Amino acid sequence: MSAPLSELQLETASVADGGLDGEQTSAEIAGLSPRQLAWRRLRRDKVSFVAFCLVIFFILLAIAAPILESFGVVDPYSLHPELLTGFGETPGPHGGISWSHWFGIVPQTGWDVFARVVLGISFSMMIAGTAVILATVVGLVIGIIAGYMGGKTDFWLGRFMDLLLAFPQTLMLLALSSVLKQRIASILGDDPGSLPVSAVYLILVLSVFGWPSLARIVRGQVLSLRNREFVEAARSLGATRRRIWFKELMPNLWAPVIVFVSLNFPLLIGTEAALSFLGVGIQPPTPSLGNILNDSVSWYIPDPVYFFLPGVVLVLVVLSFNLLGDGLRDALDPKTGR
Repeated sequence: MSAPLSELQLETASVADGGLDGEQTSAEIAGLSPRQLAWRRLRRDKVSFVAFCLVIFFILLAIAAPILESFGVVDPYSLHPELLTGFGETPGPHGGISWSHWFGIVPQTGWDVFARVVLGISFSMMIAGTAVILATVVGLVIGIIAGYMGGKTDFWLGRFMDLLLAFPQTLMLLALSSVLKQRIASILGDDPGSLPVSAVYLILVLSVFGWPSLARIVRGQVLSLRNREFVEAARSLGATRRRIWFKELMPNLWAPVIVFVSLNFPLLIGTEAALSFLGVGIQPPTPSLGNILNDSVSWYIPDPVYFFLPGVVLVLVVLSFNLLGDGLRDALDPKTGR
């Protein structure tokens, strides 16, 4: 049960909502929880709400893509050489778009571009989602420990975070790819270029380099919370450190964590696409937004549709998550200016 809002909080919430159209008073929102107030502010921000709807659509599409592939509704691997010209090019500048192939077909192979883009979204979001979950868990725990313990613990954890943040992430990903993939392949007993090995490699490296930024944010929040009355009361009642960390402090950290996840998730999608574009991520014939763009670059003159449509999809995915993250940041922090 949420605590009652003070007059200052009600006034701040009213101002952040644009006065709630100048009609609703603080008494009308006094019974709303912080979650309900945040949802109301998000709905009133039209750009963020449209981005929210797009995010839900892309998430559902990513979940449904493997299911649709198993039932043969989308088929990213079937060849259609009969639709290609004698030089392996698509018929005309429209890329072979038809009712059977909504985004056209891939030159040389005749793969269905729409099916490959849909499955590529699924793989990219799966890798980015797993990496951001691992980074969030590690960053949240280490940030709480560093902020609460202070002293040498905070010092050494802070220097370790600084060390990881100092590494050029993209360069390290390229440099470590062959070594780490060989090691992961030996553990999994699979080929270094297979999907499981590439996915584990991307998830591992993205999560390792992703958690320090959240840990520093959480540490700063915990430094301001550890001497608050509810923490002192828990200590006086004999609560253990684990209880204080995860029962008292963690519930007050969900707002920055949610904002971090919503803003870091599209960043990891773009990073995965960039790595696949550079050849160290998911390898063909398994589709990924990155390797689709890599293949389409060489065909942008005879078949611009093949280059344009997957690029637009990638931009929409990343942009919708970024706009949603900005909207959540504003909705969860009533003091943020519009």
